[in-house]
Amino acid sequence: MEEEVMDEEEIKITSPYEQKDVLTSGNMEIDKKMGGGIPAGSLTVIEGPNDCGKSVITQQIMWGGLQQGFRMASYTTENTVKSLLKQMDSLALDVSDYFVLGRLNIYPIRVKGAEWIGDTPFLKYIINDMKKKKDEVVIIDSLTVFVSHASESDILDFFTTCKNLCDHGKTILITVHDYAFGEEMLTRIRSICDAHLSLRMEEVGERLIKTMEVAKIRGAQRTTGNIISFEVEPEFGLRIIPVAKAKA
Repeated sequence: MEEEVMDEEEIKITSPYEQKDVLTSGNMEIDKKMGGGIPAGSLTVIEGPNDCGKSVITQQIMWGGLQQGFRMASYTTENTVKSLLKQMDSLALDVSDYFVLGRLNIYPIRVKGAEWIGDTPFLKYIINDMKKKKDEVVIIDSLTVFVSHASESDILDFFTTCKNLCDHGKTILITVHDYAFGEEMLTRIRSICDAHLSLRMEEVGERLIKTMEVAKIRGAQRTTGNIISFEVEPEFGLRIIPVAKAKA
C-alpha cells in the first residue's frame, strides 16, 4: 500500500495562534510561560548541560512553527536527517510531510573531519549560508563544538551578525552547553540575544526532572513565566509536570 503524502495546501495550521508575529511551540503551557511565544525576528539562546532537554525544546518549537506556516531550517550536529525525523516522530512531533514539501530543511553537520569551503571557519560559514537561504526560522543545535576553539571576538561577531539577520526578518534559535563559555562571555551573549532560556536537571526525591527557566524574552506579548518542569516520554513527547507534583 502506497504511503500518502499531503499536499502543501492540505497542511492546516492547528496552533491556537493564527498570527505569525510570534513563534509558538504548539504547547500552550510552554507558550504561556514564554508570554505567548518567541516574538518573530528574535535571537534566542537556549543553554544547559548534557541531557537537559535542549534539543527536545527546539524540536517542540520547530513543530509548533511548522504548524503556524513558517519555513524552517535546522542545522544539527546532534542528528542525521533520518534520525532527526525519526526522533521527532517518536515524540509525537511528526514533521516528515513538511520535510518532503520543502518547508523544513535539515542540514546535518559532520563535525569529525569536516572541511568547510575555502577553509572558512564554521561560524562565518554558517552565517554566509543563513544569508543565502529563505527560511524564516533557523535552529542551530548545537553550537558548542564550534565555539570551543573560536576567539572571543569571532564569537561576539557571530552573535552580533545573527542579531542583524533577525533585525531583517529571520528568527534564530541557538542551543549551547553551559560549559561552552566563561561567565563574562555568557553575560555578553545574553545581552545581545532577545530571548534566553536556561535548562537544567533537578533531583526531586528519587526523580530527575528537567526544568526550563524563561530568563528573558524581549518583546513578549504578555508577562513571561519563570520555571516550567517537564519530562520526555517516548511515543508521547514532552509532558509538563505541575509545580506541586514536581516538588512532591
